Amino acid sequence: MKNNILAFALLLFISVGASAQIDRSTQPEPGPAPKVNVEKPKSFTLDNGLKVMVVENHKLPRVSMALRLDNPPFTEGEKAGVSGLTGDLLGTGTQNISKDKFNEEVDFLGARLNFYSSGANANALSKYFPRILELMADGALNPKFTQEEFEKAKDRQIENLKASQKDVGFTASRVRSALAYGKEHPYGEFTTQETVEGISLEDTKNFYQNYFVPQNAYLVIVGDVDYSNVKKLVKKNFNSWEKRSLPENNIPEVTNVDNTQIDFVDMPNAVQSEIAVVNTIDLKMKDEDYFPALLANKILGGGGEARLFLNLREDKGYTYGAYSRTGNDKYGAATFVASASVRNAVTDSAVVAFLDEIYKMRNEQVSTKELENAKAKYTGDFVLSLEQPATLASLALDVETEDLPEDFYETYLQRINEVTVEDVERVAKKYFLADNARIIVVGKGSEVLENLEKVSYNGKDIPVKYYNKYAEPTEKPDYNKNMDPSMTVEKVYNKYIEAIGGEDAVNDVESVVIIAEAEVQGMKLGLEMKRTSEGKLAQEVSMGGNTMNKQIFNGETGFILAQGQKIPYTDEQIKAAKADASPFPELDAAGAELKGIEQVDRKDAYAIAPSENQTVYYDVESGLKVKSVKTVSQGGQTMSVPTGYSNYQEVSGVKFPYTITQSAGPQTFEFNVSEILVNEGVDASDFQE
Repeated sequence: MKNNILAFALLLFISVGASAQIDRSTQPEPGPAPKVNVEKPKSFTLDNGLKVMVVENHKLPRVSMALRLDNPPFTEGEKAGVSGLTGDLLGTGTQNISKDKFNEEVDFLGARLNFYSSGANANALSKYFPRILELMADGALNPKFTQEEFEKAKDRQIENLKASQKDVGFTASRVRSALAYGKEHPYGEFTTQETVEGISLEDTKNFYQNYFVPQNAYLVIVGDVDYSNVKKLVKKNFNSWEKRSLPENNIPEVTNVDNTQIDFVDMPNAVQSEIAVVNTIDLKMKDEDYFPALLANKILGGGGEARLFLNLREDKGYTYGAYSRTGNDKYGAATFVASASVRNAVTDSAVVAFLDEIYKMRNEQVSTKELENAKAKYTGDFVLSLEQPATLASLALDVETEDLPEDFYETYLQRINEVTVEDVERVAKKYFLADNARIIVVGKGSEVLENLEKVSYNGKDIPVKYYNKYAEPTEKPDYNKNMDPSMTVEKVYNKYIEAIGGEDAVNDVESVVIIAEAEVQGMKLGLEMKRTSEGKLAQEVSMGGNTMNKQIFNGETGFILAQGQKIPYTDEQIKAAKADASPFPELDAAGAELKGIEQVDRKDAYAIAPSENQTVYYDVESGLKVKSVKTVSQGGQTMSVPTGYSNYQEVSGVKFPYTITQSAGPQTFEFNVSEILVNEGVDASDFQE
């Protein structure tokens, strides 16, 4: 026992002595970054040029496959959209199997198999790997392009484009790329309804023949497989892929503007402004600047702990999130982008806040703590990603396609760890070009443009240039052009009432029932809406005979019934319902404000705000109501809901719109009215619980 006590005392003495020699006032130096063991794939190349990489991983009985065509970027010109249509047709049956049988077999095997214009990917149990690989090859090499499937794909693409016309985020992304790269560059051109309408089935066949070729193709297979067996199966299924020369295509050079400018696109339905600070960069993964640029971007706008987020959201409350992205491209044309969606009222202030943070990155060194935090986040994310087989496939492809050294990912963490604060400052000056950037703003000009034109930085005014949603230069919007100074809300409303039938006919209407139907992804969406001159409203939306949403407003209170839950109207909703429940709210002009003249579908329309959350548009020439935009808040987010009115037809002496379109985000519903009842079909019980 005594010996034990002595031993314990001696151990304690040694421990205390050792502690006394440690300086705890300074943080210990971090150890060397661990070397990551990324398993190298075994590979072989077919005679047609297809390179195959195989990573055996027997932890789980699954296999992941990725076929990728690494062709240089190319333009589609007048046929923009042909690649997307071609991708839609791949997988819709083959020369050997019908579409239905093909899909049924994939589903039966519990696999996933998807095709696109530049490849395919699949995931399956290892015991079904041979058959799924065979189906992938059949779908990729023996596609069956039919007129029926082509027309379906074309209609879908056109409908998606129509639905996106009023989507502010979609427009902002399209204009951003077009202005940064130029519309003649593969990364700057975009698909329109007109280009898609000009595409034929033969065009998709030609695109497939020209670009779906094996010499730049890679097939990566990761999972519970045997290399020698994979080699036999791939040769059996892909040897017949014919090697063909790619069409020649010159990629235009991209340049940045000489001085920073604001490029503004007016979208009257925007309730938030989409802001993006953009400049092009030449950065490749194999460059020495790659890792410093990753960390510089992480500190600036790479997440919720980054400077942009902390400034624009946490400090100022301008937005739900502000981020940045530093791209890389082996062909020499990438972009640095810092972006956010901000409230209209703070659009100009947000632009200044973006510039503040970008200039700070360029002119001041980041702190050691910021850099270490960024390194730690990258290290953690990278290590976690290695648990996914798809990541291993992606890493293997990167090494091949980006001309990277074989140990690129093995030394990944080491290269991250070697970046210094001086490196971060250097790459920020090189790639975050605040002096040569386009600040692209897409928003509601009538609310944001006046202040945006006053923005200056470092004593210099920032010029504003104007573009339409197709990235074409245009004139500055004039929200009061051609408007008679004597025009009033009452005059606009009176012209509308006269246009739909006159005051006497309108006053005879005590109730209106509208029954309409829309088609959504092949399903019928029903709408029944009842309104009374007393300001009561009952609306029901159904699908397949089942009620999806029901709203009742009795003139004083109301509720929404959705998914079995009854949600009472808020005070704000009651106020909005009182202004909107009447069939003809235009009979009362009290509280409404004439905002000016704006464009609706390229025609002048009076913009009237009956409340702070709604704007209604009346065609200047015809007087008819053509559009309304409501601002709604849901789930902590604010969004606009535009509704279009057209195809007016007379019922009981009054004209009503028989086509009603409504957009919610990227989705647009077109309701076609089948029946309108005037002064019938309404009962007091319709507005009760």
